[in-house]
Amino acid sequence: MTDAPTPASPPRATMRLQFHKDFPFADAIPLVGYLKRLGISHLYSSPILTARAGSMHGYDVVDPTAVNPELGGEDGLRALVAALRAEGLGLIVDIVPNHMAVGSDNAWWQDMLAHGRGSRFAHFFDIDWEPADPALKDKILLPSLGETYGEALRGGALEITRDGKRGALTLRYHDNLFPLRPEDRYEIEGLGLEAYDTATDEGRERLHALLERQNWRLAHWLVAGDEINWRRFFDVNELAGLRMADPAVFEATHELLLKLYGEGLIDGFRIDHVDGLMDPGGYCRRLREHLDAAQGERPGALKDQRAYLVVEKILGPGEELSRDWAADGASGYDFMDDVSALLHAPAGEPLLGAFWAELSGRPEDFHAEEEIARREILDRSFSAQLDQAAQALHQVARLDYDTRDTSRAAIRRALVELLAHFPAYRTYANAAEGRGEADAALFGRALAKARESILPADVAVLDLLDGWLGGDADAPESERLLRDKAIRRFQQLSAPVAAKAVEDTAFYRHGKLTSRTDVGFDVATFSMDVERFHAKTTARGEAFPAAMLTTSTHDHKRGEDVRARLAVLSEIPDDWIAAVTRWRELAAPLRAEAAPSPGDEAILYQTLVGAWPHDLSPDDAEGCKVYAERLAGWQEKALREAKLATDWSAPNEPYEEAARALLNGVLTGADATLRREIAAFADRIGPAGAANGLLQMLLKLTVPGVPDTYQGTEFWDLTLVDPDNRRPVDYAARAAALERRETVAQAADHWRDGAVKQALAAAALDARRARPDLFALGAYTPLAVEGPLEGDVIAFAREHGDDAAVVIGLRCVADRLQPAPSLALDRANLDGTTVSIPPHLTSKSWRNRMTGMPVTLARSTEIADALELSVVLLTSFD
Repeated sequence: MTDAPTPASPPRATMRLQFHKDFPFADAIPLVGYLKRLGISHLYSSPILTARAGSMHGYDVVDPTAVNPELGGEDGLRALVAALRAEGLGLIVDIVPNHMAVGSDNAWWQDMLAHGRGSRFAHFFDIDWEPADPALKDKILLPSLGETYGEALRGGALEITRDGKRGALTLRYHDNLFPLRPEDRYEIEGLGLEAYDTATDEGRERLHALLERQNWRLAHWLVAGDEINWRRFFDVNELAGLRMADPAVFEATHELLLKLYGEGLIDGFRIDHVDGLMDPGGYCRRLREHLDAAQGERPGALKDQRAYLVVEKILGPGEELSRDWAADGASGYDFMDDVSALLHAPAGEPLLGAFWAELSGRPEDFHAEEEIARREILDRSFSAQLDQAAQALHQVARLDYDTRDTSRAAIRRALVELLAHFPAYRTYANAAEGRGEADAALFGRALAKARESILPADVAVLDLLDGWLGGDADAPESERLLRDKAIRRFQQLSAPVAAKAVEDTAFYRHGKLTSRTDVGFDVATFSMDVERFHAKTTARGEAFPAAMLTTSTHDHKRGEDVRARLAVLSEIPDDWIAAVTRWRELAAPLRAEAAPSPGDEAILYQTLVGAWPHDLSPDDAEGCKVYAERLAGWQEKALREAKLATDWSAPNEPYEEAARALLNGVLTGADATLRREIAAFADRIGPAGAANGLLQMLLKLTVPGVPDTYQGTEFWDLTLVDPDNRRPVDYAARAAALERRETVAQAADHWRDGAVKQALAAAALDARRARPDLFALGAYTPLAVEGPLEGDVIAFAREHGDDAAVVIGLRCVADRLQPAPSLALDRANLDGTTVSIPPHLTSKSWRNRMTGMPVTLARSTEIADALELSVVLLTSFD
C-alpha cells in the first residue's frame, strides 16, 4: 500500500455505507470505482468490530478485539482497503465507545456475571455494586425475563444446563445463558442436575436458593426502569454502558482500532454517542493522543496525515461544540437542521401550528410537548438512574450540617424539575474545575424554568443543586469525590433522558410539520432566514472547518428529500389544511370509531405525501401494496415511539390494527379516490420539493466542511426511519446514470429518476476534487442580494488564492417554477432581483457547472440570468 495513491486529508467528501451480513466488505469492493468517479474521497463505514450475530447496524458490539466475521473479518477489511487505496480513497470508521451488547455472546460480560466484583472485567461496565437496595449489594440486576421471576421458576423456564461451547454449568432461560459461580459447581455435580428440577417443590426451592447466591439477580424486563443498577444505552436492556474513563477499559476496547490505524488501514473515526461518556472531552483528547502516537507507524505518505476525528453530538439551541476536545467537529446534525430550517417559509408556521393543535389536541408549542415527554420518560424509563443521582446528591448534602436536613425525596423532586426543562443533552462539569461559561448558561436556563414549576417549598433545593453540580475546587478531596460521583450521575442521566424524551417520543407526537422533527433538530425553530444561515455557516467554518456535513443518516426519521418536499407545505398551508380536511372526510369509512386519533391520521397523510415515490401511480396495485408495507413498518414504530395510544412495552393491538387498516384502505382499497388525491398532491408539490432537494445538496457540497452522502442518497432519498432507510441500494442504476455523463441541466429533463441530483453532486464534487484547497480552506463570503426575492436568495463566494466559486440558490419556489413537471424557474417571477458580485470576481472567466457553459458575471447580476434551475454553481476554473 505504500506505493498507492494517498487519500485526501482531511477527507474531501465521504459516503456512508451500512455494512451487515447481507452487505459485507466484499460487496463494497466493486463500488470503489463508482465512488471515485462520483468524487468521493473516503468511504465512511458503519461499525466494523464484532457485533451481535445478525446485526444490521453494528452498534451492538460484543467483542471489540476482532473485526466482525459476518462482514468478512480482518482479511475482508484489508481487501476492501486495498481496493480503496488502489484508487486513492481512504476509510473512516464509526466507533462505539459508550456501550457494548450484553448476553451470552459477550465473553467479558459472562465473566463478570460468573465472578462478580472479583472479575477482571467488573470495572469495565458502569455498575453500581453498592446501590440503595441492599438486596442488590455486590449483585447486578438482570431484567431479562419475559415474565415474573416466580412465573419463570414455577413454569420450568429456568433450568441448569451445560454451555454447549464451554461445557460449564449455566442457567438457561430460553435462548439466554447465565453463568453460575464456579464455587457452586461442586454442589451441583454432587447432587446432579435432576435435583434442581422445578417440577418438584424441593427442586424449585433448591434452584431458587442456588440463584440467590449468584452475582446477579434475574427479574422481569419491565422492572429495569425502576430498579436497574447499571447504566444502559438509553433504556435498552441489552446494551450496557462502559467506564471508558478507566485507562484499562480504553486500552482494551481500542487496541485493535489503533493497530489498524497505525497500519494505515483506517484514516479516521466518527465517535458514536459521545455524550454518553462520563468525560467526552477527556475521551476525545485521549483518543487523539493515541492516534498521534501511532502516526509514525503508518506507511509512506500516510505518516503525514493526521487522523480525522468527528463526534456524534446533538447540539442544543445556542450550544457550540467545545474546541478543546481535539475533534475536527461534529458529525453533521447541526448542518442538517440549519439547511432544513432554511427551506421552510416562516409564514406557514402560525396556520400549520393552529391547525395541528385544533386537530390533534396536542400542544402547538413544541417546548410544552417536550416537557410532558421528559416527565413521562423520567418516570417510566429512568426512575432507577434518577434515584441513583438523588442518592449521590443526598450523600453530598449529608457532609454539611447546614444541608444535612435536605431530604433525598426533595432532591429527587428538584432533579425532576431541572431535567424537565434542561435545554441541552448535558453539561461537562467536574468537581475540581466546575462549570465552563457555556455550561453555566445552559444550567441557568434550566434553573430559571425549574423555579417556575417546582413546589415553593423545594425552590431552595434548586439552589443547592446548582452549587453541588457545579463543583468546588476548594472542597476537601473526600467531598470532591462525592461531588464528582453526583455530577457524573446527573450528566449521564440528562443525555439519555433528552434522547428518549425528545427524539424518540416528542418528535413522534408533534405533527405541526414533520419535516422539522428529525435527529438533532431544534424543533422550536420552524424556519431560518438567509442571514442567520450565513451567520451559522460562517461560525462553523471558523471553529471547525473540517466538520462533517450531512443531510441524511442511518438514524434519520425521514430522508432528506422527504423533508425537502414536506417543507413546501410551509409555503401553501391553506392548501394543505384544506386537503387534509377533505381527506379525513373521504377516509371516514376506513376509520374505526376512535382509532387512529386525528393527530396520528394527520401525520400519516404527511408521510404518505412526503415519501410518495416519484414513479408510483395510484392505480399500480402492486406498487401501492409495496408502499403500504414500507409505511406499515414506519407506522408501527411511530405509534409506539409516541407512547400515546400504544408503545413497545404494552402494544395496543386493536389501535394498531385500526391504524394499519386505515393505511391499507388508503393505499390498497377498492375505492381509489383518496389514493388518487394524495398522489396528485404529492405530484403537485414534487417539483418544488425536488428543487429544495437540489438546493440542500449543493449547499452541503459547497459550504465550509466535509460533505457526507448517505448511501444511495445521490438519487432522491424518499426513505423513512430505520429499517426503511437501510434497505438495499441499487448501485447499478446509479453507476449507469453517472456513466451517461449528463449535465445537471440535461438530467433535469427527466428529474424524477434522481439522476439530476446525482449530476449535481458529481459536478460539485468534481469542482472540490479539482480545487480541494478552495473548499477546504477558502473564505466563505455571503453576497448581497437586492430586489423582490432578496429574502429567498442565498448567494455566497468561496475564494482561495486565485481560485473562486460562486453559489446562488433560490428557496421557497412553489409558485416560481414553470408549469409542472418542469424544474425550471419561471423567469417572469425572478425579474428585478440581483446579486452583488465583488469587482475582483467579475474579471474572472466563469464556468456554469450546471450546464458546462462559460458565463460572465456583472457587478449586479440578475438572478434571472444566473438561474435556470433553483441552484447554480459557478467556478473560475474548468
